[in-house]
Amino acid sequence: MRQASLVTAGSQAPPPAKPAGEMPTEYPFVLPRGYVDEDGVVHRDGVMRLATARDEIAPQSDPRVRENPAFLTVLLLASTVTRLGSARSVDTYVIESLFASDLAFLQDLYRRINQAGHTEADVVCPNCEHAFCVDVAGEAPGES
Repeated sequence: MRQASLVTAGSQAPPPAKPAGEMPTEYPFVLPRGYVDEDGVVHRDGVMRLATARDEIAPQSDPRVRENPAFLTVLLLASTVTRLGSARSVDTYVIESLFASDLAFLQDLYRRINQAGHTEADVVCPNCEHAFCVDVAGEAPGES
């Protein structure tokens, strides 16, 4: 699988040329807060892959989704988040254990890469009204 080349905040450069027939299928991200595992280790950096039709269809028959339609989000993220820090695996327990802000972040990222096809968003500074592009997938801490 090919990893996406994400544009950093403020950059207006076009994405690099890709060989014919090749497209990004994996998108790195950094959670706003991070998943805290049972040992107290915080996991923030991860990778989400593009969803397949099976990812979207299979959960529809899951009894947990029939009982609570909101659980669909948990199943979709558990199947498409392929890595989260050094956590051994990303399953429904991990997704359910995320802080609400991290869950919302991943839901938005899922929507952006699977519906819009990118992780950049145009934003405007509320103070100076300068318009610029932000990569909502985030960057590693300390990078700019």
